[in-house]
Amino acid sequence: MSVTSAALATDTAGARPAASQSIEEKRKSAIRGAFFSEYIDMFDIYLPVVALAPVMFMFQPKNLSPQMETVLASLVFITTLLGRPIGALIFGLIADKVGRRAASIYSVAGFGVITLLIGLLPGYETLGLASYILLVLLRFLDGIFLGGGYTGAMPLAIEYSKKDKRGFVGGLIIAGFPAAYVSINLITMLMFYLFPLDGPGSPYTVWGWRIPFIVGAALAGLLALYYIHKVSESEVWKKEAAGAEQAEASPMAGLFSGKGGRDLLQVLLLMTGFWTTQNIITIYMPTGLLVKTLHLNGFALTATLMICYTILFFSYIGSGLLGQLIGRRRFFVIVGPLIATVGAYILYTLTVTPDMAFGTRVLLVSLLAVIVTSPWGVIVTYINERFATDVRATGFGIGFSLSVVIPSFYAFYMDWLSALMPLALTPVALLIVGGLIGTVGALIGPETKDVDFGTGH
Repeated sequence: MSVTSAALATDTAGARPAASQSIEEKRKSAIRGAFFSEYIDMFDIYLPVVALAPVMFMFQPKNLSPQMETVLASLVFITTLLGRPIGALIFGLIADKVGRRAASIYSVAGFGVITLLIGLLPGYETLGLASYILLVLLRFLDGIFLGGGYTGAMPLAIEYSKKDKRGFVGGLIIAGFPAAYVSINLITMLMFYLFPLDGPGSPYTVWGWRIPFIVGAALAGLLALYYIHKVSESEVWKKEAAGAEQAEASPMAGLFSGKGGRDLLQVLLLMTGFWTTQNIITIYMPTGLLVKTLHLNGFALTATLMICYTILFFSYIGSGLLGQLIGRRRFFVIVGPLIATVGAYILYTLTVTPDMAFGTRVLLVSLLAVIVTSPWGVIVTYINERFATDVRATGFGIGFSLSVVIPSFYAFYMDWLSALMPLALTPVALLIVGGLIGTVGALIGPETKDVDFGTGH
């Protein structure tokens, strides 16, 4: 596609932003867009975990065994994760061929519509088993669009960032995740207050859980409008597209073979390690550690997680700044072993000491989360810097999303490891393994903080 055709295609996604915008205004708009893209992406991802989980029974047949209820509930979340790599590939190709801005608009509009449809979906009493099938199908489609939501937005923001500010920008963008987690919990708590949950006919079952989904859909609609009217296409991408008009070979072929293929494998190895450790904090810790092992009640659990995720908002930005100061690769090489040692020791201590004081527990949980998830303040910037402009969005999307698949089955690995150790200690082993895999992935890759966009590396 020629740059002229690409520009035309981009404009069909919506009105072109004001031509009078300065580079600084374009930069700020792109960074804001990426932050809110991550925020809304994570808001929609965790809606089933926080808002829908208490009423999953309304989409399931009655008299299911507890094991089957767990399986059916987990599929709603897992299918979303499985859709993300597909969306990353589809929208990564759009972002590299048509433009980052167009990919962002299409994907955000898509998951806004899907999230709204889920919020309006009738339950089992109305549609029978079809209600659950539709829920899973919609979440899979949601995952595809969500996987594309950051594939265009994050490269666009990083490409607009000054070289010495990329670390801060990457950390700020990913801080949208804890901000979304805190927000969705506050909204859901308000729904429980306004619409009490007490069985199938209670207000929360009928309406309460739907409101957060409608809020998520509305936020996505506002973000799409923001990209249409406020965000300009990446200047780095437009320059690359103009220079590539006469190129005969497809740059995409180089992403999966030769040096490009090796770069992608290195990113996938790094990300597999850090997704493994991340899942212990974001998925296992709230229920597996805090509820099942430490037996926290509703208030203590909510308070612990809200404090922890508020701290994470600032720690992600701090990690990004530190990675800018000492280098992305060096940061990973230092933090990976810290996760495998200090992080694993803190998790072990929490697991075997269920009766510690509330304040001590909150401190250790927060410290554990800061150490284990700190790579994510650097990851967005690092992966974007690993790929040349003509394949950056696709490389970033695949590297970020495909790597989540193997770590997503952490529960199975815990089950296998339980043959060798108590089940409660298996997450400690996964922290060690994940931290070491992430370290190896970093060691075999280069330092990237001095990469000049548009020139290759």
